[in-house]
Amino acid sequence: MQVLNQLFQSIDALIGGSQWFVFLLLGTGVFFTIYLKFPQIRYFRHALKIVQGKFDKKDDVGDTSHFQALTTALSGTVGTGNIAGVALAIHLGGPAALFWMLVTAAIGMTSKFVEVTLSHKYRETLPDGSISGGPMYYMKHRLNIKMKNGKILQTGKWMGIFFAGATILSSFGTGSLPQINSISNALFTTFGIQHIVTGAVLSVLLAIVIIGGIKRIAKVTEKLVPAMALIYFIGAISVIAYNYENIIPSTIAVFADVFTGSAATGGFLGASLAFAFNRGVNRGLFSNEAGQGSAPIAHAAARAQEPVSEGMVALLEPFIDTIIICTLTGLVLLSSGVWNEKFENQFQYADIEVLNSSYTEENEADKEALYNHLSGTEKITVFNGQLNIENGQITNDLSILHARSIAENIRVSLDQKPFTGVIPIKKGKIEFTENAGNNYVIEGKSLIHSAPLTTIAFTRSFFGHWGQYIVSIGLLLFAFSTAISWSYYGDRSMTFIFGPKSVIFYRLFYVAGFFLASFTDTTIIWILSGITIALMTIPNLLGLLILSKEMKATIAEYWKNFKKEYPDN
Repeated sequence: MQVLNQLFQSIDALIGGSQWFVFLLLGTGVFFTIYLKFPQIRYFRHALKIVQGKFDKKDDVGDTSHFQALTTALSGTVGTGNIAGVALAIHLGGPAALFWMLVTAAIGMTSKFVEVTLSHKYRETLPDGSISGGPMYYMKHRLNIKMKNGKILQTGKWMGIFFAGATILSSFGTGSLPQINSISNALFTTFGIQHIVTGAVLSVLLAIVIIGGIKRIAKVTEKLVPAMALIYFIGAISVIAYNYENIIPSTIAVFADVFTGSAATGGFLGASLAFAFNRGVNRGLFSNEAGQGSAPIAHAAARAQEPVSEGMVALLEPFIDTIIICTLTGLVLLSSGVWNEKFENQFQYADIEVLNSSYTEENEADKEALYNHLSGTEKITVFNGQLNIENGQITNDLSILHARSIAENIRVSLDQKPFTGVIPIKKGKIEFTENAGNNYVIEGKSLIHSAPLTTIAFTRSFFGHWGQYIVSIGLLLFAFSTAISWSYYGDRSMTFIFGPKSVIFYRLFYVAGFFLASFTDTTIIWILSGITIALMTIPNLLGLLILSKEMKATIAEYWKNFKKEYPDN
């Protein structure tokens, strides 16, 4: 597992975790925002009218209503990114990361509008009468290269196959694996339910829903999304109101360090501008998926003759998902103060790094050295050798980082008893051998992140310890609905590449992966999701940029026809 984690980290650093990926994502959104004259502002009210069904027609072709398409797409985006993802972004980049998440969402509203419009325009009707669409279809029809001799190179088809393949991978890396992992962790923390039990029960429910296809999925999500949003909203407001004196300081913290990076405070050792920017944008994308190309697959099934009208419906998604829900989560974490506090927890091996010397947070020179180490500007020498353990206590004179903080009160046990012996360390990481590593339990105080951090924050409210149940229920509903929607994205991609008969095999693997991820290391899953997101996003963004002129012409044609039919609107 450690080897896999290091491999995934290396891959993620080259694509999704790199600066060029962030600039490609934001750059595309900024370009279309300016090129189309701020559609996220100009078309917002019109989008609300479309969702309400004011311009629906009886002869519209599709499998779902506008509202069902919106809730299905939202159920795919409103998930662990809103609960665990925000906590991870603030854990890594500090309050400033939340600002960059919001910027990503505002710009992403335009990206979502463009990708859904083009995907809906080139959707196809399958032999069984169902609708199939997504970026792979506009790529197939519009991104082929015509040679001087008149020959057509099927570049768009192969680009679509690559995108569809990445979507299949991402359905596991985004929709299946991290969702059930966060659910099982939250239910274990809150109710003590074993991870494998959660995985088994929800895997059966997932199988029952996804076998029914998009129509059953849409019927479930149109009821699930509003309910889960209301539950989460009530819980979040109770935390913020309970800690009302911290609302203004928390809001200031989000904007104060935007262009400098977040300063060290509490157990948080600080984050550079580049790191806060990168993590905020990265988690923002994971939250609302703007530019990733996933939501267009759900919207392609909507009953609508005009692709632009469905694009406007999609424009609302990043606003609801990130600007509203993620902001609530961010204010919950900041106003409650949990984001930079250390808590007793069981350490995950992948989050542990053993340093060669001893460091303290009280020493300013040590704090600066650790800040540079974590930001990657000047690495500290890590430990190689053996950790000496006596009765559960480490006797070496060194420091251990866990979750990017100095770990305290460390205890090591084996088979539920204090451990005495040695643990091999290689390049700062626990070295796994045939007889060592897998059974150690390392506990202590450190920062925490993802869903457990949000769970603790919700206990600091009028609901007290009952607040943790709101997170558990919210996370269960959010994440489960995301897994449902992503199964549809994956099966449409399988249909595009291999045909409709392949879908049953995909669904079996999807449910099996969902079950296995319920008891797999969280850190590895989050890194894997970042990689698969990037593999989808890159070809989609390039395709959107190539078709920018067509997009503008399609919008102009829409408004021309709309004004003829509805002169008073």
